[in-house]
Amino acid sequence: MFISTYMKKTLRDYQKDLASRGVEILRERGLVYLCMSVRTGKTATSMQIANLYGAKSVLFLTKKKAMGDILGDYNDFGFGFQMEVMNDESMHKCTGKYDLVIHDEHHRFGAIPKPGKATKTFRKMFGHLPMVFLSGTPSPENYSQLYHQYWVSLRSPFKSYVNFYKWAKDYVIPGTKYTSYGPAPDYSNAKIEPIMSVIEGYVLTYTQEQAGFVSEIEEEVLMVDMKQSTYNLASRLKRDLVVQGKDEVILADTGVKLMQKLHQIYSGTIKFESGSRMVIDDTKAKFIFNMFKHTKIGIFYKFVAELDALRTAYSSDTLTTDLEEFNTTDKSIALQIVSGREGISLRNAEFIVFYNIDFSATSYWQARDRMTTMERKFNKVFWVFSKGGIEQDIYKQVLKKKNFTLSHFKTCTE
Repeated sequence: MFISTYMKKTLRDYQKDLASRGVEILRERGLVYLCMSVRTGKTATSMQIANLYGAKSVLFLTKKKAMGDILGDYNDFGFGFQMEVMNDESMHKCTGKYDLVIHDEHHRFGAIPKPGKATKTFRKMFGHLPMVFLSGTPSPENYSQLYHQYWVSLRSPFKSYVNFYKWAKDYVIPGTKYTSYGPAPDYSNAKIEPIMSVIEGYVLTYTQEQAGFVSEIEEEVLMVDMKQSTYNLASRLKRDLVVQGKDEVILADTGVKLMQKLHQIYSGTIKFESGSRMVIDDTKAKFIFNMFKHTKIGIFYKFVAELDALRTAYSSDTLTTDLEEFNTTDKSIALQIVSGREGISLRNAEFIVFYNIDFSATSYWQARDRMTTMERKFNKVFWVFSKGGIEQDIYKQVLKKKNFTLSHFKTCTE
């Protein structure tokens, strides 16, 4: 448990206004959802809501990589309540008696049709408490994702629906989707207007434009030729769906596995059936190092073996995976896309460079925005794609705010 003892920063006027409105919603409804864009200060705003609410003991749940920044805001603004900061994976260890819980990146509880393990744990432990939810993208893929985000609170506006399936009968137009395992129910086509009419009284939104941000993000795609052996391996896997080596096997016996394996191979790594991984082509890592070796950058990678490749191209004196070390030295930082896309700031980076690209549209829109601040006018993002690979097809899809799926993969490889 931490107690703030000094103050360096003050809230902006719009944060004070949002907090005043937010505490009224919290008192009336028991929960409030702050849907604020990246870098607009939703963390400090949520703490001010807790302050105005009169909370004495607050639990703040976030991602592990964001905990340092959360504590920094808590101390810098000098809030008077006690606060415990934990990551979602450790919430079961929380034993304090809290007056209020704040949950960061709350869209992570949006799984459908069934809630995830962490979602169920959160509801069981804290469902009775007043809550403040935080997210810049509350429904990144579809509005059906909102049900479980509110379900975690016993004060949910949808509390009359005991589960998602009953809720979906009123709020979702049923459909069918086709997967590698055959047809399955599709719950993504939610009825947006009826949903919004129910939750609008719980939500406060604020954009970068409203906050006065004038920053621009420019993107540039850099194409690289991988080793011929990489293309040969990809062609063989597409043809035979299996590659048997002396000690390891690459198996692509379903469409999904073929898509995943090619996603790895075209960027120079592979995860075998045994679970072991290997760097088969370090072209991308060397390309990034040679192009940006005199520049402090943030690098996003997709697969663990890509970090292995980067560590071979860079030295420990020039590359870190620790955010504090990145902020206090001249080192560049390497972050995995999903774990690094939320809750952290790369404002000290000159550029962001993507080693690979994720299938998720959420990953695209969030990770590319990690350098944005109110004071920064221009951000440059580079994408490193292999010529002849599938990265550019993924890129075209996520630009449309759509995930790259098996059906898209089949279309682009036919």
